[in-house]
Amino acid sequence: MMRLDKYISGAGLLSRKECAKAVKKGRITINGIPAARPEIKIQEGLDEIALDGQIIPYMEYTYIMLNKPEGYISSTDDPSAPTVLDLVDERYSRMGLFPCGRLDRDTTGLLILTNDGPLAHRLLSPKYRCEKTYLASLAFVLDDEAINTLESGIILDGKITKPARIEIIGSTQVNITLTEGRYHQVKRMFEAVGNRVLKLKRTRFASLTLDPDLEIGEWRLLTDNETDLLKAAPEKTKN
Repeated sequence: MMRLDKYISGAGLLSRKECAKAVKKGRITINGIPAARPEIKIQEGLDEIALDGQIIPYMEYTYIMLNKPEGYISSTDDPSAPTVLDLVDERYSRMGLFPCGRLDRDTTGLLILTNDGPLAHRLLSPKYRCEKTYLASLAFVLDDEAINTLESGIILDGKITKPARIEIIGSTQVNITLTEGRYHQVKRMFEAVGNRVLKLKRTRFASLTLDPDLEIGEWRLLTDNETDLLKAAPEKTKN
């Protein structure tokens, strides 16, 4: 059971105060009957709630795929620059969404926005093997020795990185897949082998691949199938 005003505010449509005013005006119905009070309890997923005749579907959590552009901060609030939440519709930005993981300000590509805290915690926990793939444009050609070093592990901050996978895409373009997310890790790993990242784009996060139809700065809700894939527990590490 859930309060009516919480249900509607959770959908990002009205604040609780606005919901109370809408109830007084008869704008909100429960199973076709005007709601009597904003605090009335409803059965989410069973009762049919409508605002101005439009049914409000029940969503326990929201999941958004964003193609992040450069210049945006992976945060919910930052006075120094626009955040990734500035890119989505106001309705969704009021749902308590946050980025699941971070991308550097100048890194582009796949970013998941959600309000599902338990899932985000699991996907980002070092106890699980959640893969992330980045397309890196490099300053120099990557030789076999550097590839072997990157895949075997590099000492960063006194601790060796977990094994990575390198796939050569072009003369100075590679895919690198990691199972951890340390501070500026990709850039620092390439610097450690005498190279430099010119551009970085995340193309895969966990089981999801960036939708090629999403232009830079565009976003969309995940499909049910994508949501199910994301919720599938990552493999737990053995050490």
